[in-house]
Amino acid sequence: MRAAVLEAAIAELAESGYAALTVDNVARRAGVHKTTIYRNWKDSDSLVTQALAAHFAADVPVPDTGSVTTDLRELARSLVTTLMTPTGRALLNAVLSDAAHLPQVANIKRALFDDRFRRAEPVVARAIDRGELPKETDPVELLKALAAPVYFRLVCTGEPIDETTADRAAEGALAAARAGALSSSANSKVAHRSLGSNQGGAAIPVKGSLPSNTQTQALPA
Repeated sequence: MRAAVLEAAIAELAESGYAALTVDNVARRAGVHKTTIYRNWKDSDSLVTQALAAHFAADVPVPDTGSVTTDLRELARSLVTTLMTPTGRALLNAVLSDAAHLPQVANIKRALFDDRFRRAEPVVARAIDRGELPKETDPVELLKALAAPVYFRLVCTGEPIDETTADRAAEGALAAARAGALSSSANSKVAHRSLGSNQGGAAIPVKGSLPSNTQTQALPA
């Protein structure tokens, strides 16, 4: 039953977007009564969050090949393969477009990416244990660096993505990590420099910086 409901939620989201998604439509597509859904999910937000997490967990599995090079390549290729499907593109468009003006969808998007990062962190942990990456490598920053080129082409430039895109993204992220650019200490230094300070220790505003009340959101691996 749960699998049928989650699949129905994905189909509704891909076809109509979040704003038009209703529990009634999901129940009808899944062949269950809507009270069955409410007994298992407190609201449509929790249903959509779980459906998206399950969908991408199945389509973008976490590899364990014994090598960080091939692990990152497989992770990037799985992401590209998923986003090249009609359903994958429709889900991405639905989540990104609705997140811009619906706070609840923005929360769903954050939860989705947090889940993807959490699931993929063992790839980085294993690589550190094998001595393939610096000990201070930040798993989330590495995964962001891996996914960023893929999403940039899809969302910003509209360029096509393929296996070459995935391989280049994996190579770039790995090179940055091995150079120490994606370590927790490197991130702290960047944050410190971006704030700036004068001789008296007071913070100097950085031209073009985001307002203090602006939140930036990560994109998934």
